[in-house]
Amino acid sequence: MGRTSSTYAYLKLEKVKIMNVRIATLCSFLLMLAIAGCSSQTKVDSDLNIKGAPDWVNEGTQMLNDKDGRLFHGVGSAPAMGDASLQRATADDRARAEVAKILSSYLKVASKDYSSSASMGGEQANELSISREIENLTQVNLTGAKIIGRWSDKNTGTIWSVAELDLKRMKETMEKVEAVSPSLRNFLNKESNSIFDRMTGGQ
Repeated sequence: MGRTSSTYAYLKLEKVKIMNVRIATLCSFLLMLAIAGCSSQTKVDSDLNIKGAPDWVNEGTQMLNDKDGRLFHGVGSAPAMGDASLQRATADDRARAEVAKILSSYLKVASKDYSSSASMGGEQANELSISREIENLTQVNLTGAKIIGRWSDKNTGTIWSVAELDLKRMKETMEKVEAVSPSLRNFLNKESNSIFDRMTGGQ
């Protein structure tokens, strides 16, 4: 009887070990999927290879550092709707929404750098307050994003729009936003260019 109980206990322990290994494997797999999902969200469509399309259509939404300055480019499209005016407006709005996405990503990186800088200086940064300031900056700057080009795909009837926001204009706009704290404003004035260059790989 004692031997049977020992055998049963041993088999039960082995079963538990196997279950733990399976759970650990499943958790690892789910973690890998989550990481892959997060990384895919930060990518933008590029090299679409649409024949006859201008470069900005195929290159997609991106941050550009060239002779024209440090630029946020958002590319949006709208299918044929039977109303050309509505179609253009939809493509324009989607292009501005793309600018909002990359501007938000840029400002999140800037806010993290600001928080680190404040901590090193012995200051305590209020993360919630910074988050609100960043959101305000994103919304306010969207009004400065202008449509600089459109293209109509004759094969599909799709209209593409590209919206542009200049980093220099963003800083000028920031000076007028009262909701931004003086310390964050000073930090962005000094570090915004270097943060942009770092994110674009110094193109």
